[in-house]
Amino acid sequence: MTTAKILVAFYSTYGTNQGVAEAAQTAAKAAGAEVRFRRFAETAPQSVVEGQDAWKEQVERASSIEEISHDDMLWADGYFFCVPTRYGSAPSQVRAFIDTLGPLWMEGKLANKTFTATTSAQNPHGGQETTLIGLYTTVMHWGAIIVAPGYTDGSLFETGGNPYGFSMEPGAISDKGKASVSHQAKRLVEMTAKLA
Repeated sequence: MTTAKILVAFYSTYGTNQGVAEAAQTAAKAAGAEVRFRRFAETAPQSVVEGQDAWKEQVERASSIEEISHDDMLWADGYFFCVPTRYGSAPSQVRAFIDTLGPLWMEGKLANKTFTATTSAQNPHGGQETTLIGLYTTVMHWGAIIVAPGYTDGSLFETGGNPYGFSMEPGAISDKGKASVSHQAKRLVEMTAKLA
């Protein structure tokens, strides 16, 4: 099988989704993938970010990680996005980047690549599933191949049983969460390698 090239990209306001993305990166590498680890650019006004110590600290914590680029999107065979929920959808920072991908989409350069995603929200009914489904709807327009975890491993039931992708409330990812993310990453790598 071909070595899968996986782009793990995250946006994280307070650190939750960076932690999930780090778990995904570790698992994808362990599954044999070549991995690029990237962050979505912060687009909120600096005055807003600096108005919350936790947000400001997260921006500083992630500052050494490269921002996602079109080159990363072209390089990858598969994508693993880790993003929070904002009013039942992906945050504006992620949508702003996606909105720049029109030229790649028009040339068919995002087609036939695999995609999976995770999310977090303040509570289990805070839009976690709609955020993931919204991302999947977007990548269907690209012609991407969705690799949701489904109910393919017992670890999913230990973390709420979300078949669309791992989701959690804010905070540090638990060992059970890491197991669920690891399964999702391994599944993405395996399916990507079969298709690449």
